[in-house]
Amino acid sequence: MLDRLTSMAIFVRVADLGSFTATAAEFGLSTQMVSKHVIALEQRLGARLLHRTTRRQNLTEIGRIYHERSQAILAEVEAAETLTEQARTTPRGCLRVNAPVTFGSQGLVGLLTRYLREYPEVEIDLTLSDRVVDPIEEGYDAVIRLGPVSDSTTLVARPLTPYRLIACASPAYLKERGEPETPADLAKHECLGFSYWSGTLGSQWCFSRDGYAYHAPVSGRLHINDWKGLLNAALEGFGITLGYETALAEELSAGRLIRLLPDYDGPMRPMYLLYAADQRMTPKLRHFIDDVVKEFA
Repeated sequence: MLDRLTSMAIFVRVADLGSFTATAAEFGLSTQMVSKHVIALEQRLGARLLHRTTRRQNLTEIGRIYHERSQAILAEVEAAETLTEQARTTPRGCLRVNAPVTFGSQGLVGLLTRYLREYPEVEIDLTLSDRVVDPIEEGYDAVIRLGPVSDSTTLVARPLTPYRLIACASPAYLKERGEPETPADLAKHECLGFSYWSGTLGSQWCFSRDGYAYHAPVSGRLHINDWKGLLNAALEGFGITLGYETALAEELSAGRLIRLLPDYDGPMRPMYLLYAADQRMTPKLRHFIDDVVKEFA
């Protein structure tokens, strides 16, 4: 059975060109096959569409009506295919993302606003949380996670630049308590604690220099589950804070905080971009992944 849309397209070109031979050349078919398509339409309609002569094919009255409607239908089909192709290649829709609070607000938001400017048909729902989130169970398209990631067959983990932490304190605190010269000196200081730190990071800060690691026991009387709270406590001169380097840049530049142990590299936490391994890679997610990896990998 001949495809009806193909037959309509061939009929329209026969009518436009006035020639079976010219239409056959355009479609890469034989003249006999072009004729079969037109005859199939006429048999389906029960009416003649063309007056056939040896020199030119002219439309009948019904042929003129069918030609006009066929042109409209073919244009609609082409438009539908174009829209489908655009939907398949153009980012659009809502993208749900989860990220740690400090990294999300200080490091990720700038990328998201640039992404939204580039793709005006996308909207982003960003949730900031320092708890461990399962992107599949909680319905996120992508999750930024700090800390090690266990092997999984259900998740793809793309490694990003490690989350680098630095130690700093206010000039007032250093004037009162002195400045530590080595990581071991931190044991004599008030060190502010972040409630969501996992593993040994809550009681031991690891620094490195020249390939050697220095594990410094730390303690303090104040633990907060919000980075801004820790930052304010440090600005108030209560203790030494360990924070995300990017988030501290403004305070350090203004002199409100002083970086400590500048000759040592501070603790670094691995950071990953997670998404479902079997998730259909929509344009909005594919471009988001590309942008995150490009900026933070």
